[in-house]
Amino acid sequence: MYFAGVDIGSTMTKVVLMDRAGNLLSFIKGPTGAEHRRLANEVMREALEKASLQIDDISYIVATGYGRLNVPFADCQITELSCHARGVSSLFPNARTAIDIGGQDAKSMKIDNGRLVNFVMNDKCAAGTGRFLEVTATTLAIKLGEMGAISLKATKKIQISNLCTIFAQQEVVALLSRGEKLENILAGLHDALTSRVAALARRLGIEPDLVLTGGVAKNIGMVEAMKQNLGCEIFVPEEPLLTGALGAAILAKETYVKAAAAGEALPTKSRRLEKATFFSQEYR
Repeated sequence: MYFAGVDIGSTMTKVVLMDRAGNLLSFIKGPTGAEHRRLANEVMREALEKASLQIDDISYIVATGYGRLNVPFADCQITELSCHARGVSSLFPNARTAIDIGGQDAKSMKIDNGRLVNFVMNDKCAAGTGRFLEVTATTLAIKLGEMGAISLKATKKIQISNLCTIFAQQEVVALLSRGEKLENILAGLHDALTSRVAALARRLGIEPDLVLTGGVAKNIGMVEAMKQNLGCEIFVPEEPLLTGALGAAILAKETYVKAAAAGEALPTKSRRLEKATFFSQEYR
């Protein structure tokens, strides 16, 4: 038996495939774009090919994330918060707090034995999200992946007073025109962003172990700034973008195995054929 988790985020779509023993068979990441259904098909197809499987080999599929309703071949949809909590706990069993910084939102979660027990979320403003960093990198004509390393060379942190994305852009440009060093500006920017996210996390109360996930967790400057702001050790998964899809795959396996043990209805042959039909369609 094989299981899949599909996570359609605001900026990236991820798929994880695993077997009944919980072994990871394959995973794929790709930019989300506007055509969610087409991308869900493409990314799933790549993951299946990588694992040498077909869509009808998959016993149960859980969709999660921003675009989870646009995965017609999924068996059910589960919120990204529950999936992130389950995925984080599978990697870090002692995790009690998780902070996920995605492309369009930031969220802090309290976890107990793999289950989400509380959360707070900022999805109204780009400040403190990957989008903020992306816009700033474009303004400065540097690669997004280089921002963190550059910021670690700073000799001081330049205070950034504006957290609105547009005004912060203008402030950064003004600081450069005054002759301030790029690394010092980026250090101040990372400090300002993590201060905002840290304040969000403190509303819940922070308990160790603390895990940082999402694309922004790949930015070493943000990780170091978060450590300073929170004053505690932070764990980062090897692939911080995959925790939602990983949690979805784990929940797919648990849901299927639990239903089978209880003698409950499982996806029928006709439903599996229906999934295969949806999957074979070309969405444009």
